[in-house]
Amino acid sequence: MNGHITVEERTMLRDYILLPHIDAMVQRSIDDIERSGNVLKRLYAAAGTYIQRQIAEDTRRIRAELKRANIRILGDEHTDFILYTEFNCRGYPERFGLTRDVMRAEISVRLTQYVAEFGAKIAEVGKRG
Repeated sequence: MNGHITVEERTMLRDYILLPHIDAMVQRSIDDIERSGNVLKRLYAAAGTYIQRQIAEDTRRIRAELKRANIRILGDEHTDFILYTEFNCRGYPERFGLTRDVMRAEISVRLTQYVAEFGAKIAEVGKRG
């Protein structure tokens, strides 16, 4: 394995960068719904809590995989509409950039996946009950 990052590792790095942003968005939504008078707020809060647990689990898993691949995140830098992440990949310094538009699109895809997982869990419980 050479010092340069693979496509799979780049995907893990992207996800690792996005997960804290997704978690913050979910937390804001939970806070908003808890302040509301919505009759379904317990369901929405449960969904948010489930998604946050999945995000934490995914973050731990990806962190371990990056460590195993000898990839170390050094820091972030915001420039214009791009978030750059500096990292060291097996001894080689590299930089990874994500535009805001790409971040929004990827966050939307990931949130949709998490919500679908929650829906599947609810359906599974419904079948047993």
